Amino acid sequence: MKSVATRQLLLALSLLVSFLGLTAGNATAAQFEAGKHYEVLPQPVVTRDPSKIEVVEVFWYGCIHCFHFEPLIEAWTAKLGPDVDFHGSPGMWNVSMKVHAQAYFTAEALGVLDKVHLPLFRAMNDEKKHLATAEEIEPIFTAAGVSKSDFEDTFDSFGVANQVALADSRARSYRIQGTPEIVVNGKYRISASQAGGQAEMLKVADFLIAQERAAKARK
Repeated sequence: MKSVATRQLLLALSLLVSFLGLTAGNATAAQFEAGKHYEVLPQPVVTRDPSKIEVVEVFWYGCIHCFHFEPLIEAWTAKLGPDVDFHGSPGMWNVSMKVHAQAYFTAEALGVLDKVHLPLFRAMNDEKKHLATAEEIEPIFTAAGVSKSDFEDTFDSFGVANQVALADSRARSYRIQGTPEIVVNGKYRISASQAGGQAEMLKVADFLIAQERAAKARK
């Protein structure tokens, strides 16, 4: 049987652990501040699946920072819970970027995004290709097993054009300032400059995902 002194010591240690846990929790909550580490969007953007917490990475294939961010994003998304809906959305503010957005949505439509996503990044960043036309992009798709006719038909399809227009509209609603940036649940925009780096962007995203998850649990 434990002595009174031992029980008192254990109780004191338990209270100390609880206090430290609360302190750590408060520190985590206070670690990231709206307006400092991330932006609260003035108007929430509708997400594609309201039952989940949406996380969108706005990127550009020609962005070297996005290229370097890919390994971090890949490792991070592998650990996301089933209640999180992660997907990419091409940023575009000129004609060439819209062509690259077409490539992204063409890959999605043909079910080969996992096969051409990194090759598109490598072509622009390692091989210094411009990929300014469908003709320049096509070899990356054919190397992934897509026929020339399927690529051409899909690249110039109404469905892909519609997806490009929607992505452009979303990026404007997200108030995107550059790439890469992350938007959590259509409410919060995270940039490397605000968060303090690319790894920190994902920490802020984790914080906001937890915040959104807690809010859903309270409903």
